[in-house]
Amino acid sequence: MEQYLRSIYQHHASNSDVLGILILEKTKPDSPITDNFDVVLLIIVQEAEKTWNVKHYEFADKTCALHIVTEELLMEWIDTSGYRNAVEWIIYGRIIFDRNEFFNNLKATLQSFPDDKRNLRKIMEFGKLIKSYNEAKELFEAGEYMDTNSKILYSLHYLARLAVIEKGYYPEVTVWSQVKQIDIEVYKLYEEFIESKEELKKRVQLMLIAMDYVIKARANMAVKHLLDMMHTKNEWYYGELKALPKLQPYSLDLSAIITYLVDKNMLITATEQTKGEGVYHRKYMVSK
Repeated sequence: MEQYLRSIYQHHASNSDVLGILILEKTKPDSPITDNFDVVLLIIVQEAEKTWNVKHYEFADKTCALHIVTEELLMEWIDTSGYRNAVEWIIYGRIIFDRNEFFNNLKATLQSFPDDKRNLRKIMEFGKLIKSYNEAKELFEAGEYMDTNSKILYSLHYLARLAVIEKGYYPEVTVWSQVKQIDIEVYKLYEEFIESKEELKKRVQLMLIAMDYVIKARANMAVKHLLDMMHTKNEWYYGELKALPKLQPYSLDLSAIITYLVDKNMLITATEQTKGEGVYHRKYMVSK
């Protein structure tokens, strides 16, 4: 197989814009990490007209997916979980070309998972968790227990990813295998839910109560990225927060996060008179 792969990638290695090339081969019959291709070739370039170009090949009864990705897009994927497979490609892939130790340095960074990147990822997962959990509560109150069940499973998945990030790892596609090894509390929560013999309404009701406790216990840790930003001045309008470039990766979930933190007294509010009688601007401050 190597000779066929070489014919696909070798001309890229001579391109000065190419930072690195790695290979990841499928090791199981069903392989979500490779989208069931027998092999993935990942080529990182400094710049390109297309930030992500994909080509599919066949040779000797094998299939290959070639991904040519700009460095900027790859780093965005890593920081925001925009394409989770890419992280696993880098962690488990075999480097075949590495200009100036690009991939080796990137692997080292992924293994260390710096605090600034970790804090960003934690609040991103927390925002998705809060939104999904709130939707589950709303569906339960409306008597839609099957849909509540589905939303709880989504919420548990976000909680699992948050738990993995807390421990200093990047969440993988097989996140529950990771959680079982590093956070038994969250894994037991999931296990009890899917194996519960309670009737549906009771099962989802009990899980909503349990998740409320777990979310509350992890909130301080999860929202550090936002609170650190808010500590830079005394009070904020929501629009000011939403416009901050560093908050853009979770701007769609920011309102849900802010509402939750106010509800849990982690943020306090103040009002400012507008030109309209009886109408006030709302401002947010970190609780002391």
